[in-house]
Amino acid sequence: MKKTIVSSRDPVTILGGGAVFADDLSLAQTYSSVIVAADSGAHVALEADVELAAVIGDMDSISTRSFAQIPAEKRFVITEQDSTDFDKALRHVDTPLVIAVGFSGGCIDHQLSVFHTLVRRPDRPCLVLAEHDVIFLCPRRIDLPLAPRTRVSLFPLGPVAGRSEGLEWPIDGLHFAPGKLSGTSNRATGPVSLEMEAPYMLCILPRSCFADVIRVLMALPPEYGQWPARAAPRKAPPRS
Repeated sequence: MKKTIVSSRDPVTILGGGAVFADDLSLAQTYSSVIVAADSGAHVALEADVELAAVIGDMDSISTRSFAQIPAEKRFVITEQDSTDFDKALRHVDTPLVIAVGFSGGCIDHQLSVFHTLVRRPDRPCLVLAEHDVIFLCPRRIDLPLAPRTRVSLFPLGPVAGRSEGLEWPIDGLHFAPGKLSGTSNRATGPVSLEMEAPYMLCILPRSCFADVIRVLMALPPEYGQWPARAAPRKAPPRS
């Protein structure tokens, strides 16, 4: 049974220990007054003098000094090692939308694990803010108010097909999959509509689209909305 640690009707920002670029925090705080740190993301919050609602993680990256500065009632230690600290934070936050800050730049394996988590937790709407991009898992349908020639990249993390309107190179009839077909650097001809048949497609847009994407994701009607939670993976039986 999942335990909700932080609940909000408005977007929640999850702070990671990766690169935090200029204006990341102030941009996120325009839409989100509740901030949660994933483990060493607390360093970023303390340095910026930002009040935290909670620190969630296995606490193997946060310094002893920083840990001591967090009130005991806001520390949530989750020791299991089957998931990342981002996953631990994401699945324990109840909100219409998470804004993920500090999860790009730095080690590429950490960035890849974030994208893996977006697919692993398709029921948790999340917008990742990066230095040049915003990234999110495509819902069943989304209508994006994009200007002509806006870069639209579609990157599959599993087999997925879909339909589009407003793309220079439509995706109808294509079957995307890792190692087979991706949709890097497509372009909008104007407003874009995307429909996906499975929760495996990442949409990558320019950072300048941040505000528009937040408004669209927050206003998604139920029939367009996010995907159901995945069943927990079965653990392999113990070796005899």
